[in-house]
Amino acid sequence: PESPLAGFSTALSQTQSISSISSEGTEDFQVNQLETQVWIKPGIQKTDVDFSEILNAIHEIAKDVNIFFDELEGVNSPSKDDDSLLHHGNLTSTSGDASRLEVVGEEVPDKNKTNGLYFRDGKCRIDYILVYRKSNLQTEKREIFERNIRAEGLQMEKESSLTNSDIIFVKLHAPWEVLGKYAELMNVRMPFRRKIYYLHRRYKFMNRIEKQISRFRGWLPRKPMKLDKETLPDLEENDCYTAPFSQQRIHHFIIHNKDTFFNNATRSRIVHHILQRVKYEEGKNKIGLNRLLSNGSYEAAFPLHEGSYRSKNSIKTHGAENHRHLLYECWASWGVWYKYQPLDLVRRYFGEKIGLYFAWLGWYTGMLFPAAFIGLFVFLYGVTTLNHCQVSKEVCQATDIIMCPICDKYCPFMRLSDSCIYAKVTHLFDNGATVFFAVFMAVWATVFLEFWKRRRAVIAYDWDLIDWEEEEEEIRPQFEAKYSKKERMNPISGKPEPYQAFADKCSRLIVSASGIFFMICVVIAAVFGIVIYRVVTVSTFAAFKWALIRNNSQVATTGTAVCINFCIIMLLNVLYEKVALFLTNLEQPRTESEWENSFTLKMFLFQFVNLNSSTFYIAFFLGRFTGHPGAYLRLINRWRLEECHPSGCLIDLCMQMGIIMVLKQTWNNFMELGYPLIQNWWTRRKLRQEYGTQRRTNFPQWEKDYNLQPMNAYGLFDEYLEMILQFGFTTIFVAAFPLAPLLALLNNIIEIRLDAYKFVTQWRRPLASRAKDIGIWYGILEGIGILSVITNAFVIAVTSDFIPRLVYAYKYGPCAGQGEAGQKCMVGYVNASLSVFLVSDFENRSEPTSNGSEFSGSPLKYCRYRDYRDPPHAPVPYGYTLQFWHVLAARLAFIIVFEHLVFCIKHLISYLIPDLPKDLRDRMRREKYLIQEMMYEAELERLQKERKERKKNGKSYHNEWP
Repeated sequence: PESPLAGFSTALSQTQSISSISSEGTEDFQVNQLETQVWIKPGIQKTDVDFSEILNAIHEIAKDVNIFFDELEGVNSPSKDDDSLLHHGNLTSTSGDASRLEVVGEEVPDKNKTNGLYFRDGKCRIDYILVYRKSNLQTEKREIFERNIRAEGLQMEKESSLTNSDIIFVKLHAPWEVLGKYAELMNVRMPFRRKIYYLHRRYKFMNRIEKQISRFRGWLPRKPMKLDKETLPDLEENDCYTAPFSQQRIHHFIIHNKDTFFNNATRSRIVHHILQRVKYEEGKNKIGLNRLLSNGSYEAAFPLHEGSYRSKNSIKTHGAENHRHLLYECWASWGVWYKYQPLDLVRRYFGEKIGLYFAWLGWYTGMLFPAAFIGLFVFLYGVTTLNHCQVSKEVCQATDIIMCPICDKYCPFMRLSDSCIYAKVTHLFDNGATVFFAVFMAVWATVFLEFWKRRRAVIAYDWDLIDWEEEEEEIRPQFEAKYSKKERMNPISGKPEPYQAFADKCSRLIVSASGIFFMICVVIAAVFGIVIYRVVTVSTFAAFKWALIRNNSQVATTGTAVCINFCIIMLLNVLYEKVALFLTNLEQPRTESEWENSFTLKMFLFQFVNLNSSTFYIAFFLGRFTGHPGAYLRLINRWRLEECHPSGCLIDLCMQMGIIMVLKQTWNNFMELGYPLIQNWWTRRKLRQEYGTQRRTNFPQWEKDYNLQPMNAYGLFDEYLEMILQFGFTTIFVAAFPLAPLLALLNNIIEIRLDAYKFVTQWRRPLASRAKDIGIWYGILEGIGILSVITNAFVIAVTSDFIPRLVYAYKYGPCAGQGEAGQKCMVGYVNASLSVFLVSDFENRSEPTSNGSEFSGSPLKYCRYRDYRDPPHAPVPYGYTLQFWHVLAARLAFIIVFEHLVFCIKHLISYLIPDLPKDLRDRMRREKYLIQEMMYEAELERLQKERKERKKNGKSYHNEWP
């Protein structure tokens, strides 16, 4: 029903409209003098508000009026033993959620009893679920643990599973007193005052201009990527100052309903905090839920999802059933792929750690737009200038130039014009804009990281993470068990704790580093195997029966080698995970964060080397150390090393990057979503066969969540690792494959919705954890950014033909000495880049089976090959020419100049871009000042009221303050 105060709130809003500003875009506004706001929640009864205070506030606008319930009836169930708590499961319906997001008021107990989110009394909301099996032998530990849980003030209720009588669900609820106590201990920040904004005085001329601009914006279409706040009112920002919760100052906080003051994620985090500190056995180390999960006493522990993510009613007409439904409709649904993410809602439901991951992923995806656009522009520039490229023209017209065979015996002589298509494809990626794009991507990586610092600072401010510090972490049980005999005092807590000797730690680190080195050698061995495969199969494909494969033997070799390499990469990744896990446990890290950082670094090193080793070989070693016809360098004095294609080695690098990137992203997306989907489908299928479709939909929420897949044991590790490896592909060899940012962008647009769908629908609800940043991944990103500058410099200087063309244009071409380097200066470049070989100088084992008579009717005397060497009749046959040394010097000079220039630009950008935006720094200072003033005024007001009450009661003391 509509509140009787609706008229007063309307009048109040009209009065405030004269002196206050709208809530939309309030971050950009400032006001000259302190103005107060009175906020009245619809649905408050007449007896809850003093009308005289409201009238005074309307006339004076002197102070905030906060309406809150001072007391709420608590539900304290009597102490029961374990057997009396057990309740055999009944089918409950989750179709009607009593607490819609837009409704604030008293709960409806009848609906609460049937929605699967409350105890059987319909009043106590389930904050946490523990699952165990009756057949488990750890009964005594569980009984002690649950007895201590009740001693901490948590309420408990047990329910047997509907599908398996051996499974028992333990439902936990934290009353208001427990929540308040531990919220104060954990320094949970809660809202206590509405924010106040200041507006500078402006001239009339500026106001007129702003009115015209706003009128013009009204004609423009609305931004399609923004979420509709009118349809989704729950996405409005919480416009309140926050402070660490304190029971002594509870009257300062905005409490409209004690049941909803702490949101569900905060309640679950508080309960988990309690469970981690409850003993289950006598002994100083016999404590915490994690140990009970590791020894099998409990099978699972998780907070509940807030009902179903689907609804028969439209969210636009009936609103969201719950936060999970709201997240599904405005975030995880494919229909909103083009909209911004509701990060505040993600943080509220899943916690700051997961919210920061999606914030970083969204920021990275947004920053990929300019990189993808420039990369596409470079590719299109190559397409438009293809017909004007002098080099590709000469290659396509070189019908009289006969190239030497690229393998022993079975590879025939070939015309240079046969590689016309490959020369054109090479020009699409290796053109005049490639150097500019490489510099741009190096600068882009720096700008991305620097602006992410600023974005993270804004998010940390909005989410109250600025002053948050991680708690003193607990010691890992494995560390305690290993070093429990030797102890020393903790300098922070002052308590004795297990201690690892320095010599023991160093020896373990040395063994771990040796294991890492050995696994990197395994990667190199795998690459060596791929090299042998390429060397052997190029001759096999050259003698193949099918003309298509025989004429394209080198491309077929490269394509099959890349696919085999991808299979080896995926197989070795499974091995690397086990090895990294073993080495990390061997190191015996002290805390969970140390374990996570060590495991993350090892897995990244393994997978990065595994994924990029073949790419490094193709980019910097393929065709570099082959020798020359008549004196080929051989592997184990048997196999001739593989040469580059007559059009260059860049086409092989492009194929390697394109195939690996597409296949890996497709495989990762399938495993991320496909595997949980198949597992959940199989579980639903078994339940449908046993209980039927109608009955299965009536399972309680804890039963539905238990049948979902648990979150990865390593948390967000797989999600971060996938994106970091993609970032490496996007930056390290981007000069050879300008379309990499575009492929990454398309993948990430899908990845955001895949991850969102997975978190909302396929996984159990993870515990809401707090974090200030993305952790060790930021340092890895910085390392990749530095490595990308070096690799791109070498790709341009060594792999591509940019430097040889430049040297020819300025030193040996038609425009030599004129300072020009256009296409007309490249006439004759192809002929100048090829050396002459006398066919009679072939070794016996590399002499081709054909004599080349099919080209001119008589046996060939000479053939050409890619190198800068003297002709066979020179004083020093096949020696390096002067042009070779000029090209080599130019390559080295380019690498040095490019690296120094780009690094200087990167450091300059890092220096010019502050980590904290100026407006945010000013807001933080202003807020700190206002919070101090408000707390002082509120305390002063409380003391004055107490003084007046003492005077009324006749109790006055001398020297009272104030």
